[in-house]
Amino acid sequence: MEIPTWPRVPCPEPAFARTLVLGWFLLQVAGASGTSEVVVAYNLTWKSTNFKTILEWEPKPINHVYTVQISPRLGNWKSKCFYTKDTECDLTDEIVNDVTQTYQARVLSYPADANDYSGEPPFTNSPEFTPYMDTKLGQPTIQSYKQVGTKLNVTIQDARTLVRRNGTFLSLRDVFGKNLSYTLYYWKASSTGKKTAKTNTNEFLIDVDEGENYCFSVQAVIPSRKANQKSTESSIACTSHEKGVLLVIVIVALVAVILIIILSVTLYKCRKVRAGHSGKESSPLHAA
Repeated sequence: MEIPTWPRVPCPEPAFARTLVLGWFLLQVAGASGTSEVVVAYNLTWKSTNFKTILEWEPKPINHVYTVQISPRLGNWKSKCFYTKDTECDLTDEIVNDVTQTYQARVLSYPADANDYSGEPPFTNSPEFTPYMDTKLGQPTIQSYKQVGTKLNVTIQDARTLVRRNGTFLSLRDVFGKNLSYTLYYWKASSTGKKTAKTNTNEFLIDVDEGENYCFSVQAVIPSRKANQKSTESSIACTSHEKGVLLVIVIVALVAVILIIILSVTLYKCRKVRAGHSGKESSPLHAA
């Protein structure tokens, strides 16, 4: 019995085989490129000062959008900043509900046409954030100051926050109470040597040298914190005795000028009256 002979199929040339492999690879890359438009967020960072709190991340979207979710620890996720092309989201209105809670956020990535997206979006979690411990203290403001003799009185204005209680916005002092303190740095205007004073109220009353001008700045501090303990220092303010003396001199000079004018007018009127009487006594009618 003869063994049937089949038509012989030529083996593919090596160049042709490489072409097939390359074509398959390009198809895979093309298929993957359809999903590469959705980029996962990275570098999630909390930016918070006096409880004004914004979450930032990267990268800038090209063919995708983001949605942010936030949740207290062991709580439910709440969506914010829906399908945004921004790379930041203001979460202040969520964290001020309870600034002692610990929060986590996540950024979800969607294709640009998110309405047609039915899959599970990729996302990235943020670090945990506890507003009471992590928000930075804003630069304080010197409300007023006065130097009388050997006493310098400095009053600090507490910054307002977006934390509410009974419909009223609270100050830093309202939120932190005695945990908030202030440091005063002061020095003679003619010197660079600084001294410090501390208070857990909003007022300083310190001893100074009489007749000397002083400059000073203040800094908010929460000593119980391990991080973000101190604010930046306030603008520098200075007392000035020269201005006070100059003001007194100006006032005295003005009073003196006014008195001189009044006196001159009075003397002028008196002379006129006397001149009138003298004319009447020497007239011919009176002589007859």
